[in-house]
Amino acid sequence: MEVMGMKQMLMALVFLLFSATATEDYVRPLPRETISLPWKPRHPSLPQQVHISLAGDKHMRVSWITDDESSPSIVEYGISPGKYTSSSEGESMTYSYMFYDSGKIHHVVIGPLQDDTVYFYRCGGQDPEFKFKTPPSQFPITFSVVGDLGQTGWTSSTLDHITNCQYDVHLLPGDLSYADYRQHLWDSFGELVQPLASERPWMVTEGNHEKESIPLFKAGFEAYNARWKMPYEESGSGSNLYYSFEVAGVHIVMLGSYTDYDEYSDQYSWLKADLSKVDRKRTPWLLVLFHVPWYNSNWAHQGEGDKMMASMEPLLYAANVDIVLAGHVHAYERSTRVYNGKVDPCGAVHVTIGDGGNREGLAQRYKNPKPDWNDDDEPVQSDHVWINSLVNSGCILNEKNDFRKILISP
Repeated sequence: MEVMGMKQMLMALVFLLFSATATEDYVRPLPRETISLPWKPRHPSLPQQVHISLAGDKHMRVSWITDDESSPSIVEYGISPGKYTSSSEGESMTYSYMFYDSGKIHHVVIGPLQDDTVYFYRCGGQDPEFKFKTPPSQFPITFSVVGDLGQTGWTSSTLDHITNCQYDVHLLPGDLSYADYRQHLWDSFGELVQPLASERPWMVTEGNHEKESIPLFKAGFEAYNARWKMPYEESGSGSNLYYSFEVAGVHIVMLGSYTDYDEYSDQYSWLKADLSKVDRKRTPWLLVLFHVPWYNSNWAHQGEGDKMMASMEPLLYAANVDIVLAGHVHAYERSTRVYNGKVDPCGAVHVTIGDGGNREGLAQRYKNPKPDWNDDDEPVQSDHVWINSLVNSGCILNEKNDFRKILISP
């Protein structure tokens, strides 16, 4: 059951990114132009940039923006079109960035919800009606995964692939809008992904293009934190930059590559506590996502993840993490199971998927010879691999006592 669930997950991941059969003479395409969305007149209370995210057990967070500051933060919902049997109120906020003032940003948590069920909803007491489907409670479950999405012609192609996939949850390991200080691009990104992000939960973590810090003026991640609120409070985290959630037998940890991660940091302490509470009988699959890859044989961004890996990889190894997904490097790469730079049957499989459609183009140069841990870095259009959870191995049975002590030590 667990293996079948993960097989479907990985097939969905690969299909969304590459979408065709691999060929040896495949040549990676050139980048495409940035998408320009036409301006359309709209009522100031019209919900814009609607997206949803998981918010604890059987709950969903609905987020949107309005131009009307008096628009209420309320979501009405039900299982039949136009018949809203429940409603919830939430919170709202705005932010200013240099000469830009955001609209009113709403976040409303709704639930409890039934598993594997379609709900119809509207935001702020205002049409149009949207709908979403909740994830299943057990295997099989399908994830779509893509990093470094951006707003180009290739982004549009990637979103088309996702549209054609029967997925349950979307995972995005950083670099969403590529706004890079230009706040209107956060708005256009929200509009671009709304057709998908309003129908399935999108779970994201931050990348370098979300930082947008200005020394002495802006600490960073202001737009990201305001617009894309994730279930950090529900998972005991003190920051929106790292959190965890569970869905259908999978425990997923979203880490921050651009906030402190050394052994004295809040993120490190939170991660150790979170991993120590994982119940592999309830969630036999354990996944981790962050932006900067730890295992990277591409010449781009060499060594940028080394410090985070030195600090946190022992925690992931002690917890028997199955798969690590990252972006940042605009290419595809997959490792065999690896730990501390060496092939290890109890280590995690690392996958870099940073070529979702960004404006900077693809990173095409890899080291030669390949590292021993490299399993696939070819410029392929698709990749298929069967991965068994470590639950089915002797790794967890042996519990690697010396490493397990890391998770339970003060």
